[in-house]
Amino acid sequence: MQKQLGLPSLVALVISTMIGAGIFSLPQNIAANASAGAVLIAWIITAVGMGALVLVFHRLACQRPELDAGLFDYAKAGFGHFMGFNSAWGYWICNLLANVSYAVVFFGALSIFTDTADVQLFGQGNTAAAILGASVLIWTMHFLVLRGVQLAAAVNIVATIAKLLPILVFIVAVILASEWDKFSFDFWGQQTPALGSVLDQVKSSMMVTLWVFIGIEGAVIVSARAKLRSDVGKATIIALLCALCLYIMVTLFTFGVMTQPEIAQLHNPSMGQILAHILGPWGAKFVSAGLVISVSGALLSWTVVSAEAPFVAAKSGLFPKRFSQENRHGSASFSLWMSTLLVQLFLILTLVQESTYLALVYIATSAVLLPYLLAAAYALKSGYSKHNPIGNKPIAIIATLYSIWLVYAAGLDSLLLCALLYAPGIWVYRQACKEQGHPFLSNTAERGFALLLLIMAITALYSIVSGTITL
Repeated sequence: MQKQLGLPSLVALVISTMIGAGIFSLPQNIAANASAGAVLIAWIITAVGMGALVLVFHRLACQRPELDAGLFDYAKAGFGHFMGFNSAWGYWICNLLANVSYAVVFFGALSIFTDTADVQLFGQGNTAAAILGASVLIWTMHFLVLRGVQLAAAVNIVATIAKLLPILVFIVAVILASEWDKFSFDFWGQQTPALGSVLDQVKSSMMVTLWVFIGIEGAVIVSARAKLRSDVGKATIIALLCALCLYIMVTLFTFGVMTQPEIAQLHNPSMGQILAHILGPWGAKFVSAGLVISVSGALLSWTVVSAEAPFVAAKSGLFPKRFSQENRHGSASFSLWMSTLLVQLFLILTLVQESTYLALVYIATSAVLLPYLLAAAYALKSGYSKHNPIGNKPIAIIATLYSIWLVYAAGLDSLLLCALLYAPGIWVYRQACKEQGHPFLSNTAERGFALLLLIMAITALYSIVSGTITL
């Protein structure tokens, strides 16, 4: 593979995969179930946990340079081929569903310019016209990436710079308009019983804070294409610090402009509603324009990463060999085609059933938990290895505990629905084993995990049919 990506391209890739549509709806999303005090605690936990994960990725990238498949190779090296495959499969699922969410939100943002009280052309991004437009958008990104990762990376740098402008304008506006009396009012949510305890509020915030950080590992996934291996860790750390500062300012300062109940009732993108509250109606249109640019860059980045995920997994022997095919531009052609076709299928599902989209977005967050947990656990396991141990065991312990906490915070329903998407991967893994000559489910642990996935998937199907779990 051509080593084309320098530090600026890697930083732009990671920032763009993280900062997409989520930040523009973040104020309402996080205020819906938490007060300012709980949100502050959630961000502190997230900063420590994601910081530990980033340091783990950085240390592994430096000390295990032979593991070019990143998260997937870490899982395989630590826990065997089947867990490595599930790490790759789960990460791929997350990528695909993220692409669906970005394509739908793109046209939801355009509705402020096209829709009227009488004509709902794009609506919330799930009308027939919106899905048709989203389909054109994802295939445009598909053919752009098909022309080469370097071209996509160059376009992405421009999109990343452009998307930050409305975000920075918003931050300046809320800082200037923020009032301490409003910010400190009901700081712990005690006057809003529906929020529950502070612990409940923190827990409900964690999946939101995780969602906006998904993509932090983008440079790790494409590490084999980096000009310098050391740039992978640098890009990840720089992107984490930039994103963390933006997220904290976007969420916390809004509590000084509007109260928690007021923010919770806003329509998304809530950032636009808040800016309109401060500066007038043009603020909503300004933010919606920024959202369109931001989503374009994020969708481009996720298209790259969604193609790279099965590609590098196939190179590592975890996916069938066809996923490792490249075209003359060095793009992961077969993986890209399969990824775009599946995104197209999920888009059609959002048209058939509106609530399916919302459920898939939440499942996407749950799907990435296993890859994160296995990478952190591998670093912890390696820290106690007698042969070539990885240092910073306390960091690995924190990253592992944080990953376990996220699994708990996700809740049983989301994990069951997630298993429903993991289970079909068992057949794909069987095909890969046949090609590579590896034994299929060779030990008790692998067979036990496969059985657990099948049981959870069957339980999810039964729960959906019986109405216990609603899509």
